[in-house]
Amino acid sequence: MLRKAAVVGTGAIAVAHARAIRAHGDRLDLAAVVDIDGGRAADFAATWGAPRVYADVGALLAAGGVDLVHLCTPPAWHAPLAAQCLEAGVDVLVEKPPTLSLAELDALIEVSGRTGAHLATVFQHRFGPGAVRLRAMAAAGELGAPMLATCETQWYRDDDYYNVAWRGRWDTEGGGPTMGHGIHQLDLLLSVLGPWEQVTAVAARRARRVETEDVSMALVTFAGGATAAVVNSVLSPRQESRLRFDYAHATVELRHLYGYTDDDWTITPAPGHDDVAERWRRERSTVESGHAGQLAAVLDALDAGVAPPVTAAETRRTMELIAALYASAFTGAPVHSGQISPGDPFAKRMNGTGAPWE
Repeated sequence: MLRKAAVVGTGAIAVAHARAIRAHGDRLDLAAVVDIDGGRAADFAATWGAPRVYADVGALLAAGGVDLVHLCTPPAWHAPLAAQCLEAGVDVLVEKPPTLSLAELDALIEVSGRTGAHLATVFQHRFGPGAVRLRAMAAAGELGAPMLATCETQWYRDDDYYNVAWRGRWDTEGGGPTMGHGIHQLDLLLSVLGPWEQVTAVAARRARRVETEDVSMALVTFAGGATAAVVNSVLSPRQESRLRFDYAHATVELRHLYGYTDDDWTITPAPGHDDVAERWRRERSTVESGHAGQLAAVLDALDAGVAPPVTAAETRRTMELIAALYASAFTGAPVHSGQISPGDPFAKRMNGTGAPWE
């Protein structure tokens, strides 16, 4: 079945979506582009071969003929535009962060449940071959019990980066590197280790002229018994994204920046468990993690008539951890899974009762 897609918002990340759509051209066709900047929308449509251009989502939905909306706008527009699409019965693939708050995400979950239209979040790192292999080996018990993990997003963003009006603000970006940058590594961490139980965190604004934090650190415990150390930063000149998982039978580590291949993974077996490393190497792949990999999984799910990954319910676990990290950092107390109720200030906005520096 050839589905019709629309890209809404033509900023930098939209190019990754257009490439992914083109990579699956036998299954998905870019039918329309939407942007409030008509000239930019027309240029994007011409570059990627989209026949229709609209100035707003309402016009797109009124015209019909779209099965999947790729939502690539700045974060503040994700919730209202996703709700508009879901109400029209159109499936949505939304960029990170999917919403500015847990409350906004819960509202979208309600709309999705009521209309039957699907909402999926772009967490493409889940779909790289290394991550898929790691989860399969862990689930099969080949790696032994999970012991501890390290999750680091240490990037560098200078003051000029924050000259874009919506960046660095709670009401338009939702948070700092914890929300806008580290969310990818945090989601991959959770996809491997499963449900989290408690987080104890600190956050600070050290150097950037922003409302939000520019660095955060946390300790997270998991239902499976593992403990993870988390770092999120936009102050790190030597940039790296790093995940390390120490299991009873092996250490599995990923070092990359914005995407990875199997060359970015290493596995170190514990004494007597060389077979673990042999299986890992036997199943090596040359595929790179990215939007095309997740889009393939989304299309497979839609063809099968099931909810596409990553569902809103799965996304909520990651978003709840981020909200809890902020809550712990700003209140000075550990926060447990399920503790942030719908009426909690940290459910309504990530800065909750206010950052210490506000």
